[in-house]
Amino acid sequence: MLIVMKMDATPPQVERVVSTIEERGLKANPIPGAQRTAIGITGNLGVVEPAHFESLPGVLEVIPVSHPYKLVSREFQPDKTVVDVAGVKIGGPELVVIAGPCSVESYEQTLRIAKSVKAAGAQLLRGGAFKPRTSPYSFQGLGLEGLEILAKVREETGLPVVTEATDIDVLDQVAEYADMVQIGARNMQNYTLLRRAGRCGRPVFLKRGMHATITELLLAAEYLLDQGNRQVVLCERGIRTFADHTRNTLDVSAVPAVQRISHLPIVCDPSHASGKRHKVLPLARSAIAVGADGIMVEVHDQPDRALSDGPQAILPHEFETLMDQARVLAPMVDRSLGALV
Repeated sequence: MLIVMKMDATPPQVERVVSTIEERGLKANPIPGAQRTAIGITGNLGVVEPAHFESLPGVLEVIPVSHPYKLVSREFQPDKTVVDVAGVKIGGPELVVIAGPCSVESYEQTLRIAKSVKAAGAQLLRGGAFKPRTSPYSFQGLGLEGLEILAKVREETGLPVVTEATDIDVLDQVAEYADMVQIGARNMQNYTLLRRAGRCGRPVFLKRGMHATITELLLAAEYLLDQGNRQVVLCERGIRTFADHTRNTLDVSAVPAVQRISHLPIVCDPSHASGKRHKVLPLARSAIAVGADGIMVEVHDQPDRALSDGPQAILPHEFETLMDQARVLAPMVDRSLGALV
């Protein structure tokens, strides 16, 4: 349920509505808007009677919310959320590009790639310190050493860092070193991790699970917002289908679907969607054309020697080509791309 306050509602009137909600054992979620404040109600297991709130001073209307997710819904918050990652705004007019290696392998490797993607126009650096791998014998990441390398590279380049927390045991370390915490596809429905990430104090990058519906993705994001973290970015990274010509199927229709029903930004990851280098640029272009708020791309200067996901990493010169193409495409969908620095 959503309570919409009048434009001239006073702070004490808003506080009275909040206290009335809490007195009934429910959770009040004030949502300040440009012209008026709305207050979302969560925590109810059944129907909440609107009459309890309609007569309170300052209340304009009480609106039932039909979706199983609430805080992520446009019914709760009509205005689009813009997520701030150390000064980089995701969800605004600028297309955001996140790039870097799948795994942090060394300081020298990470710094080389970070410098090359920044020179081409990337605004955020991705790199895995903890890697959830299908095989227990595959490279699992450098762990804390990888986080320290990412922090050093950030100092050198100025690029804010996005990296994954694979479980609650490493979440605090990741939140300490990273500017944005990634929750990977395999952990999209790890609700314990989601709750903790909602309290970690960092923006969260939530990837869609490979078998998840849009509703399930939004409900996963609801866990984060319910813990007080409103700085959440969704990521479409490909889902499993009957197709056998690609690693996953990039569901570009998820972008307008999410944007219609949720205020959260959504980014596409064509690297994990395809699993093949030659498909990354075409899929990245399709993500931009369909209106994604950004793209996440894996880049490696020696992909044949990469310790993880080398076949899907594009080369630095290919990333430069992608950025050139993005600068042409972005204005066609009312986006801009930052100038080279």
